[in-house]
Amino acid sequence: MGVSSSYLTRVEVQQLLGVNAFGMWRLVRKYDKFPAPTEKPYSPFNRQEPEEVWAGTAVYSWAAGTAEFAHRGAVLLRPLPEGPAPGSWLGYRDTLRGPALDWRTDIGVIRIVHCDDSKAATDVASAIASSGNKDSVVTVCALYGDVGIWGPALVAADTAHPGIEYEASWGDVAALVGQVLPWWPDLLRLPSVIRQWEPGAQAAVVEVPANGSEKILRRAGANQIFDVTSRAAVTDMANSIRNNRIDNTSHEIEIFCKDGYGEMPNQVVAGAVPDTSHHPLPCDGERQTLKTGWHKLALHTHPDAVAALEVAVGRDPDLLPFGAVTEIPVRPGTISDRWTHRLAICDPTAAHAVLAQDDRAEAFFIDPLTDMPVLRTPSGDGKQMWRFYAPLSLPAGGAELASVILHHTVWVTTSDGHVHPAPCTPTEHLWWGDGWGDRPSEAAAVVDQLLDDLGATVNLREHYKAPKGLTALFNEEHKKGAELTRATLLHARMTPPRTR
Repeated sequence: MGVSSSYLTRVEVQQLLGVNAFGMWRLVRKYDKFPAPTEKPYSPFNRQEPEEVWAGTAVYSWAAGTAEFAHRGAVLLRPLPEGPAPGSWLGYRDTLRGPALDWRTDIGVIRIVHCDDSKAATDVASAIASSGNKDSVVTVCALYGDVGIWGPALVAADTAHPGIEYEASWGDVAALVGQVLPWWPDLLRLPSVIRQWEPGAQAAVVEVPANGSEKILRRAGANQIFDVTSRAAVTDMANSIRNNRIDNTSHEIEIFCKDGYGEMPNQVVAGAVPDTSHHPLPCDGERQTLKTGWHKLALHTHPDAVAALEVAVGRDPDLLPFGAVTEIPVRPGTISDRWTHRLAICDPTAAHAVLAQDDRAEAFFIDPLTDMPVLRTPSGDGKQMWRFYAPLSLPAGGAELASVILHHTVWVTTSDGHVHPAPCTPTEHLWWGDGWGDRPSEAAAVVDQLLDDLGATVNLREHYKAPKGLTALFNEEHKKGAELTRATLLHARMTPPRTR
């Protein structure tokens, strides 16, 4: 997306402008605004000494605005013809970067590629130039991905110099064509849809295609192997994705196809609009019911459950019964070793499969007190690691927090003799020590809540409001394995940190 960079040597600049070495020397002195040379960006593949080069876009654009060299400059930046005759539509073209429309104008054929990928204009213009340019295309325009004053922003590459891209005005192209130009929102930018367009046509009503995540969820929602609660949960999320995509497409059309600015009408018309006949689909069901459905799915072993769970982890992890993914090394004799001794080996579930993240797991476990999935896997250096989901809450049973131990993560010991990884929400992490300006308020907030209620489901949305004394305590550089007793934690919570 955007204008790609290109660089010209001194000889290439001379060829572009049609001057010799003396002419190059002359124009540098004649034109104050002639672009200054620069150094080509470093590349590990280019071991030559840095050479003096010019930014291709800058030189090409400068030439278009300079009378002496305008005929050698960027085609769409040159002065427009006075009173151009209305252009004519030449139809649809397939290109290596997707659908395009050709327009015959007073300056030649303009090809508009409805794609906003990086170097789309250059790639299409290069393909035209190398194949003989039988359609007599003078310039290729691609979408910039943004919107300007006169319509969607454009990137252009001329077939005479396809390696040099520059920004062009939608309004200028519309003036050359002699009519408003069609534009398609990203999700409806389909060859089959664009092929149907012709000047004066009404916007096509098109079903927004499902993305990969929605397809996965629909497949799981139709799988009768899952219970009705799980199927309802995945269908709810699939409907939410569909609603978002339709809403986003409609909003995109509102932005890009607005009436205009001031008295100047916008020279763009939507080529397609989303089908909203069944919009919106029902979603945002009761959260606890949805959580129950996802919890059951996480315990399943079907591949559809794994795929659906991977979507949920990225889209709405708060619906899942797991906290943050945590990794610690296997270390005999440590606090984590006390915890792992109670783990029960088990067959892998969908939750284990998602937790594994495509790594090879040696064994799968479950924490019988919190139901958290755990696995053991080799790390990059060959040493063994424990990987697990932090719990969202701890079993209380009348016990209270006895101490906190700091060893790779935050551990909680309880008054009834148990050890647990501290609970943590899916999108946060627990740490301590100097964070180079960032403070460990997450750990302080968790401990603050557990001191009052060991079984609390932790909430870290406002962790920055944790007691300042606790935050200051966790901001200290504690040694690995340091134990902070309940008395120490309570005292810190009551004691504001000293001002320096």
